[in-house]
Amino acid sequence: MEIERKYLVKTLPDNLEQYPHYEIEQAYLCTSPTLRIRRMGDEYILTVKERIITESKAIHNREEEFSLSPDSYKRLLAKCDSGHIAKTRYKIDLYRQTGNAIYQGLIAELDIFHGKHEGLLLVEVEFLYTDTANSFIPPDWFGEDVSADPMYRNSFLASMA
Repeated sequence: MEIERKYLVKTLPDNLEQYPHYEIEQAYLCTSPTLRIRRMGDEYILTVKERIITESKAIHNREEEFSLSPDSYKRLLAKCDSGHIAKTRYKIDLYRQTGNAIYQGLIAELDIFHGKHEGLLLVEVEFLYTDTANSFIPPDWFGEDVSADPMYRNSFLASMA
């Protein structure tokens, strides 16, 4: 089970290049359930996601991932009807970044989009428990909570021409 919240970004954190980061390319075979293919460096992944509707502020997904060969990835990419997404993902340990104990164990995944979504900045935080997600107080550099807004789902972004 994946439990997460998603935000726009007001300002980028200082010294962004100090955080681990990597390039991601992804595309979608279908969106209900979500079948996504992703390349991260030399890693290729097929993900099956199904959204679970809850009363929570957080997004809940049932998610399974499977490794792909580079050749399988290329063949599946050719079958994707929608466009693809290109982004750089930064992994930011919120406790180390802020020094605030309320962020102990929480990692922010900051996505800086490229190509047709150049300029879009989104940050997600995953949680172990729904209660923790619902009570989360975002750091100052986080912007509006867009967890419930379907326009900020990656599958929707990929479908935009």
